[in-house]
Amino acid sequence: MRTRSEILGTVDRPVLFIYLTLVLLGWVNIYAANYSIDYPNIFDTSREYGMQFIWMCIGLVMGIGLLLFNGEFFRKNAIIFYGIVLILLIAVLVFGREVNGAKSWFGLGGFGIQPSEFSKIGTALVIASYLSDINMKVKGTKELLVSALLIGIPSVLILLQPDPGTLLVFMGFLLVMYREGLIGNVIFLGIGLLFIALTTLFFIKTQWEPIEGTIIGAENFITLGILIAGVLSFIVIKRFVKPRFRKGNIKSLILVVVTSLLSVWAISFVYNSDDILKAHHKTRIDVLFGHMEDPSGAGYNVTQSKTAIGSGGFIGKGFLQGVLTKYKYVPMQSTDFIFCTVGEEWGFVGSSLVLLLFLGLLLRIIHLAENQRSAFTRIFAYSVASIIFMHILINVGMAIGLAPVIGIPLPFFSYGGSSFLNFSAMIFILLRLDSERLEVFR
Repeated sequence: MRTRSEILGTVDRPVLFIYLTLVLLGWVNIYAANYSIDYPNIFDTSREYGMQFIWMCIGLVMGIGLLLFNGEFFRKNAIIFYGIVLILLIAVLVFGREVNGAKSWFGLGGFGIQPSEFSKIGTALVIASYLSDINMKVKGTKELLVSALLIGIPSVLILLQPDPGTLLVFMGFLLVMYREGLIGNVIFLGIGLLFIALTTLFFIKTQWEPIEGTIIGAENFITLGILIAGVLSFIVIKRFVKPRFRKGNIKSLILVVVTSLLSVWAISFVYNSDDILKAHHKTRIDVLFGHMEDPSGAGYNVTQSKTAIGSGGFIGKGFLQGVLTKYKYVPMQSTDFIFCTVGEEWGFVGSSLVLLLFLGLLLRIIHLAENQRSAFTRIFAYSVASIIFMHILINVGMAIGLAPVIGIPLPFFSYGGSSFLNFSAMIFILLRLDSERLEVFR
């Protein structure tokens, strides 16, 4: 256990400063999003901003408590944390409270706990523990399969809730794997599969009738295109690639073609399955990809959010002066769409400063990661950076209409205890591990 003076003297102050700044700014924006002349007290616990203050206090106390533990504690007990998370993810499917068609929450009195939020930190710890083994090589087939399994198990359980937003966040672990030696071709394959998935969703409701009475669905047309491209690529390899390189190139081509076909049909299956995607999820996808217009329904949130952000102009309307924010024209504006409050009241300047703060946090975390002697700390730091990055990317994308509305909070800004405690725990565990960088070599 460490003394208070030791803690204060070894934590990375830039990360701590940016964290506290983002927390305070988030609290102020939750206050602005829920302000009422009848409830002006920012500490009023009957309002969301008062409850967020309680979560902030709990998070800071928890953070100080985490700093007291030895860094080795987190490495040795990573698998235990991971196991607890898996148990909670299974339990919530059975005993969870259904909200908006998804069983993602445990109801505890007036509070709600979302296990999928804590699955991120549990997975980050176990991946860091596994990949930091002195003999570990990420390029090995066994290591790749085990890593995919460690990431895939909570992903599947989250998909069953269903919680597609959190599932997307787990894609950030690919960046971690790439840093630790995953060959770039795998990343490019992942990008290609993402492109195919987006293409499939874009044309999912499109049908062609080349011959009267013969209808070809989008997935069939895309499948045909992939097969034709595969055959042409095979011909090129046979004619222009030297014999000693042909076998490897043909194997890679088969892998790309098969995974591409599986991706197309998997996306089609998920989209058409009522058990995986609920009706409101499909509607949001349809609105995003232009299959339907629903300005008063699924598209209402995004439309109002973009209007609020645009109305802020260059310098914003001022604190508590946002019309759309003040009069609650944007649903979920203290959670999923908190960024529209920033845009309306602080304008382009304020929004840019918030994004720059996030960028500064990410760059500082990466800097700390690259200065570690401990592989465990380095991998965990990159995991934290990747998770935060995915949250920012998706949440801001939702607010400006570039991503589907899938319920991803903006770190330290969006109202909610589970999200705030998860991100706070990740930051403070990282600070604790980093404080030992001159002492720890594993």
